[in-house]
Amino acid sequence: MNTLILKNLTKSYNNGVKALDNLSLELTNGMFGLLGPNGAGKSSLMKTLARLQDPDQGQIIFNGTDIVKDPAFIKRHLGFLPQDFGVYSKVSAYDLLTHIAVLKGLTDAKERKAQVLALLEKTNLYQVRNKEVHTFSGGMRQRFGIAQALLGNPQLIIVDEPTAGLDPEERNRFNNILSEIGEDKIVILSTHLVEDVKNLCNEMAVMNHGRIIVHGKPTDFIQCLTAKVWKCTISKTNKEDFEKRYHVISSHLTSGQLTVHVYSETDPGAGFQLVEPELEDVYFNLLKSKY
Repeated sequence: MNTLILKNLTKSYNNGVKALDNLSLELTNGMFGLLGPNGAGKSSLMKTLARLQDPDQGQIIFNGTDIVKDPAFIKRHLGFLPQDFGVYSKVSAYDLLTHIAVLKGLTDAKERKAQVLALLEKTNLYQVRNKEVHTFSGGMRQRFGIAQALLGNPQLIIVDEPTAGLDPEERNRFNNILSEIGEDKIVILSTHLVEDVKNLCNEMAVMNHGRIIVHGKPTDFIQCLTAKVWKCTISKTNKEDFEKRYHVISSHLTSGQLTVHVYSETDPGAGFQLVEPELEDVYFNLLKSKY
């Protein structure tokens, strides 16, 4: 069983932004979803975990080793797919993955070839293994990104906003790959897409302003909102007044009308309908709370 413990991580930048604010968290094997809006500090946390930058203070303990003091340890066990994954031009998928495997220390040629071919098969890229990666679609490139992250059988895998910009079919294909690898490793999925966390993760946290707001199981958070989410359809011209009167969680515009979700522990009155809460309701309610 792998364990990752973060203790009181703090990180500030020269422009005064405090990206990580005394952040603590503990994870074990499985898919873990880290939700938060843009600017919440998710990418800063991922870069710090990957040891691409140092925290100002705090500890990161992976399987008993403090990787702030010993960054080489995590590099032997880490697979990382950053938000922006660049590739070389005029290099085939097979050759580029082989090159990355060499850089990761896979020195046995026979073992390296077998692993590269297996990962190309796993990510459904085997048929295009001889095509240049820079010609791939966005979804194919992200699948190649997860293939390189899996080289060397890492025990901690970090994927940062992996499905942003992908069409629904490619998102599903990519998420299916993630779900297959999350059983005996720690896989951290950093995203602002609630649906990805809902579909993939048994455990999650919501991050904002460099802090962890909540940490637990998505099903438990949803259950806490049972009988507290109400729906109403209003004219979009009434939105401002409506937001003054009610705790609005979210709104969706359809044909000039707004469907509004409201948090209330009692029936808000005529026109409202009680609805089953979704993880999206949990997320937006947290972001609009005191946090």
